[in-house]
Amino acid sequence: MKLKEFTLKLAYKLGGKETSLVLDSADVFAGYSDKQIGVTAQGGDGALKILLKAESTVELTLAELIYDRYYEKGDAFFANGFQSWTVSREYRHGEQQKGLSAICRAIPVAKKFAGASGDYHFTQYGRDLYHSFTYTYVRSGDKVDLIGSLNERTGYTVFYADMRENILAVVKDVDGLTLKGEYELFDLVQFVGGYDAVFDAYFAAYPQKHTGRVKHFAGYTSWYNYYQNIDEKIILRDLEGLRRAEDEADIFQIDDGFETMVGDWTIDENKFPNGLMPIVEKIHAQGLKAGLWLAPFAAQFKAEIVKTHPEWLIKDKNGKPLISGIAWMGFYALDFELPEVKAYIRDLFSRVFDEWGFDMVKLDFLYSAAIYPRNGKTRGQLMCEAMDFLRECCGDKLILGCGVPLGPAFGIVDACRIGCDAENSFKDKFYVKVTNQEIVSTRNSMNNSVFRRHLDGRIFANDPDVFFLRDGGMKVAKYTLEQKKLLAKVNNMFGSVLFVSDDVGEYTDEALAILKEAYIPFEGRVLSAEYVSSDIIAVNYMLKGEKHRFSFDTRSGKHEDSILK
Repeated sequence: MKLKEFTLKLAYKLGGKETSLVLDSADVFAGYSDKQIGVTAQGGDGALKILLKAESTVELTLAELIYDRYYEKGDAFFANGFQSWTVSREYRHGEQQKGLSAICRAIPVAKKFAGASGDYHFTQYGRDLYHSFTYTYVRSGDKVDLIGSLNERTGYTVFYADMRENILAVVKDVDGLTLKGEYELFDLVQFVGGYDAVFDAYFAAYPQKHTGRVKHFAGYTSWYNYYQNIDEKIILRDLEGLRRAEDEADIFQIDDGFETMVGDWTIDENKFPNGLMPIVEKIHAQGLKAGLWLAPFAAQFKAEIVKTHPEWLIKDKNGKPLISGIAWMGFYALDFELPEVKAYIRDLFSRVFDEWGFDMVKLDFLYSAAIYPRNGKTRGQLMCEAMDFLRECCGDKLILGCGVPLGPAFGIVDACRIGCDAENSFKDKFYVKVTNQEIVSTRNSMNNSVFRRHLDGRIFANDPDVFFLRDGGMKVAKYTLEQKKLLAKVNNMFGSVLFVSDDVGEYTDEALAILKEAYIPFEGRVLSAEYVSSDIIAVNYMLKGEKHRFSFDTRSGKHEDSILK
């Protein structure tokens, strides 16, 4: 498949009339124009830009490149999920990329809540039909054919593999887009070679670069033991407990629960009567960076800001606030395009950094800034502008992104979650099968750690989420020792942000030894990783001159690591 050999499908509306165009690549390279729009192409086999120029203000409704692409039986298509938590993996003939569950689709209120965090209302799912955001690859054995977008600022780029019709389609999400003048439809590159080589080339070409400021983090975050039930006593106790790994740890993060309400961001004085600044000082005195969790665009239904400033919320075409997710029994999103909202969020970050003294923020549920195209802009454009705004607010402070579409986060965040939340039980809860592809699941978390490994160190530091070593705690971690060791090993091998939420002060000597080993950066090099059955992932890697094969069962947690001769 060559980038320059395509069919371009376009559709636009002007004055209520829709015009559809089907152009072959020769027409586009020669330069096509009608009375309203002109389309040109630049590039060749390894790079392609397609530019559009509208003479009048038009509403673009379709922009799609169609390629003939024959898929061999063993070919694997990589599907990069919509956002941090979305299941991302390789698919082959006969498999299915799951979308919103049938139960959620059938119940309007469930569809509204569970569907908000994903792409279910603007992409297609089907048998032998797979899709990927921003970049993708087709792997045939050791040969990888990668195609990626270099520009998500005009809209998300979605790659579809139709393995029944032997088609690869590249679609620009243009929902809501109105434009006049020049617009970049696509900016694509293609690299063919080994797995590491093609990703080295792609991110070398990508206009935004890895900041390089976070290569490795190890430490603590409060969420997975206490959820919102934290207070000053718990935080200071767990900070003291982390002294047992003081040679390996370098960060301590306070997660959700310090605030009165998500969206209001006032400190809960009942939980933290002395505020957060004295705690930050103790974190720093212990030689650690201080991190704080925030969801800057979210406002739970009962937040005061929802009552006092309903005009700040993102609304649908009927003027009703849009539900943005299921967390906290449901929440809305603030419209960051409003000057008043920008001022409100800037003030929040000023307090976090200048008054409270934090070094890093974990910014969560970021997808909510662009759940609905508006003001003539696409979802991708809004998401990129939202990320630019957050970097402006944070200045040179560190950002750990979460719940964010990855392309708009490239070059903005220093580290990023690349999978869903790990569950307090190794076994999936019942709701994993009846909700969405962003739901909490240790199995899915490990899957994403493996299949998004190519991002780590190339565009940001990968955060695979926490692992569990505690025996007690407020929330019991329902893991066997073997399962605990597995999750710690997977996170260490494929990630660069290593967190626990346990009181390390209560660890047994064995648990402490596992923690310290997991905190140390992985010195090996992963050669390959793939599913060898529906549940088992096999990883080949080099370590100290020897080739290893590490295989693990994502359902049972059984695993083995052997040296290959």
